[in-house]
This record gives sequence, structure tokens and C-alpha cells, in this order.
Amino acid sequence: MESNLEKPRFRHLPLSECGGAPILRTLWDKFDFSFLLSQSGISKRNGTPAWMLCFLYVIGLTSGCTAVSQMASLADKDAVLREMFKPFKLAQNTLSRLFTTPFAWRTFGKKRVERLQRDEDMQLREGDIINLDDTHSNHPFAKFLPFLCWLKDSSTKAYSWCMNLVVLQAVLQNGLEYPLYYSMWRKVEEGEHGLSKLDLAKQMLLMLRENVSCRLWVAMDRWYLCKDFCVFLMANNFDWVTKAKRNTALFRIVREPGRRDRYVPVSARQLIKETYKSLVAKGSSGLTAIALADIYMKLPYPATGRKGQPTVKHRFVPIAAVVATRLKEDEELTVAAEEGQDSLATYKGAYLIISNRYDVPKQALEVYGKRWRIEVFFRTAKQELGFESFHSTSEAHQHAHMELLFTTETLLAYALWKVNKEKTSDESCTHGEMIRGLFHTRYQVRRRNHKGSERIYIDFDTEARRFASLISAY
Repeated sequence: MESNLEKPRFRHLPLSECGGAPILRTLWDKFDFSFLLSQSGISKRNGTPAWMLCFLYVIGLTSGCTAVSQMASLADKDAVLREMFKPFKLAQNTLSRLFTTPFAWRTFGKKRVERLQRDEDMQLREGDIINLDDTHSNHPFAKFLPFLCWLKDSSTKAYSWCMNLVVLQAVLQNGLEYPLYYSMWRKVEEGEHGLSKLDLAKQMLLMLRENVSCRLWVAMDRWYLCKDFCVFLMANNFDWVTKAKRNTALFRIVREPGRRDRYVPVSARQLIKETYKSLVAKGSSGLTAIALADIYMKLPYPATGRKGQPTVKHRFVPIAAVVATRLKEDEELTVAAEEGQDSLATYKGAYLIISNRYDVPKQALEVYGKRWRIEVFFRTAKQELGFESFHSTSEAHQHAHMELLFTTETLLAYALWKVNKEKTSDESCTHGEMIRGLFHTRYQVRRRNHKGSERIYIDFDTEARRFASLISAY
């Protein structure tokens, strides 16, 4: 006797791996991200609201999903997500079609930053820091995408097929930090014209100036130390700070009675060697630094010639020069010895920090110490948010992925800041601990009727006690 085989029927268990999803949803609504998506022209797909698909993507990134198929499966089996997305069925093809459609994701990113500047906690104020750096993202799955190229990773010393992203990150004085903008650098062949990483950085900083007018710091990697770029920053009310390179042209002023002041060329390495003994004598543990006086740089400025033609003139500008050792980034990053003009100026582990703020050298050093936060963001995004685990071959999907990853990190950074705001360093938790202990761990879900209305109860594990204030607030 023949019988037809049926698919096995599994009971939907009252379990959730995303018990922190309601908190993310509250924060999502706090910053009006659904409204910003509609303002950017990102419309619904197959009758499903676009904000719901994007919010599922945010939850998927937090839960370690590396493909939209995994996100659709998560929405179908997770008890909390089934209730949150009812009555819509978030299928894989619906997600794929939305994210492969070339929507204006850059516009959404600009509106996200504009909305954050209207929030009391997230708003940039005078003295806050903008970190500028770039990172490689390995992507050997779509070699014909225009922003992919064969590049060498300076940390691993290995070549790979990857994309190079230039990123701005905000670090506020209240301790909050979140990503701002990104741009994908496109390699151009010899003889062609294209935007350099400096050009992309200028574009993003000007975008930021559309919403923020106060004076800000820009802490940047030494690769961005370019005279024209420094002039651009100061012209747009930015203060810059970075490490000096081996070929950085510096000058020391020599004053003699009855004679004109002379500017004598001096190398960054020479300044470090002259100060090293005094630096070591100050102590053998922790950050040690000595500020140098009367150090100048020659910067170009547009001018008009004798016959009225445009020309460029140079003038000496005082800068802050601080010899420092045992910086935070030196403890976590081992920099191999490099040769060439772009290599660091160093001597026995000491470096020269330079800035246009010659009046506050101590503050310039403190600002540069926070530059390492963007490196921590890159590491967090790659290890916990699937920055490099995304294998789509669609350029539109790449931009959607990056913008939603930045949105995810914005929400998580705000939640982490709220959790650690009133705790000591021993009681505070890390980014990964918050994700594993609250946003991506198993919970039990119950449904009960309360005075005629149905309620959903989430039974948290005892690990979630440390997040009690966040759960109560959101």
C-alpha cells in the first residue's frame, strides 16, 4: 500500500533569540528611522513596509546573520519577531528585491546624521571629535563591481580583492560615539581621473557642515597628512591632529637680537631624538609626553600675483608638536617597520603628534588618543556585525548593507552608552557583552490576557540583570 510522504510538522516553540528586539524597535522609533526611509524614497516591496524589512535587517546583523535567507528564517522561527512582524510574511525574495533595487541610500545616511543632530544626547558640540580613517573589506565574490580592486592590507602585509571605505566617526565629550558617513574609494587606471580618498573625505566633511556649524576636531591617520587638506580643514572651522611622517617638513624658529627671525628646517625624527632622554626621565609607565615650542609648518594659500593672475603663496604657520610614547594604539596594534616617505617618524617607540592648535598642545594629544576609537569600530563591525561576511554581488545591495550597518551601530552605540552611563569601569560592559547578553541570547516568550487585552511577556535570563535600566527605559 502506497502513501504520500508529508513534510515534517514542527511546533513553533515559545523561544526567542532576539529578546532585545523590542528595545531596538523603541530606539528605532526614537530616531524616526522609519520616517527617514520614506523621506528617502525607499518604498515598500510586495506590500510589506520598507521600514519593517530594514528593521529585520538590523536585527539580522545584530544576530550574526550573513545572508537575507538567514534573516527571513530568523523572522519565521523566532517567537518575538513573529509577534512584531504580524501579519506580514517576510520572505527571502521580498528582502532580496528591496535591497537589490537602487534606492537613494546615501540620502538616507545624510538624513540619519541630520536627525541625530536634533537629539540632545547625540548632537555634536564644539570640542567634539571627528575621526577620519579608511579600512579594507575583503570581498572576493564579485570581482567586477566597480569599487573592488586588488589592494595590500597594511596590517597583514597581504594583498586581497577588497573594497576600501573612507569613514567618519563622531566621538562626543559625553562618551558617546557613533558612525557618521562612509564613501567607497574607486581605483582608477593610469591616465584616468577619479576622486582620491582625500577628495572623498572633503565631500563627507562638507556634508557634515550642512548640519553642524560648531568648531570640531578632526583626528586622522597619518596617510591624510597633506598640506592642502590641512588648509581645507582650517578654512572650514576644523582643527586637525595626526602623527608626523618621516618626510613631514617642519621648521624651528630661531630668534636673535637685532636680526630677522630665521626658520630652520628640522625633521620630525630629529625632534623626537632631541627630546627622548627628557621623555624617558619623566616615567616608565603610562602615556608620557613633552610639548615643543616654536615649531612651524609651511602651508599654501591662494593669492593674487602682481599682474592679477591667481597664484599660490606659502607662509609659516605655528603648530603644536608633542613628543609622546606609550599611546593607547601602540598597546593594541603592532606596527611593522616601514620604509618610504609615508612611514612614521619614530624613535625607540616615541612619536611626534602635530596639530594646528599650537595654543592647546595637551588637548591635541588627548584628542589624538581618541582616534583609536575608529579602529575599535572597524574591529567591532567586522567581528560582531558582519562587515566582511556580506557576499552580495549587487552594488545597490552593498550600499544598503553599509547604511543599515551604520544604522545598527548607531542604535547599539546609544544603548551601550545608556548602559554604561552611570557605572564604574569595573561594572561596565563591552559592545560584545551587550549583544551576547541582551540582543542575541535565548529567552522564553509567554502570552497572557490582562484585563481583556493580550500581552506578551519575555522571561530574561539572569545575565540580563546588568541591563535592567535599559530594559526599564525602553
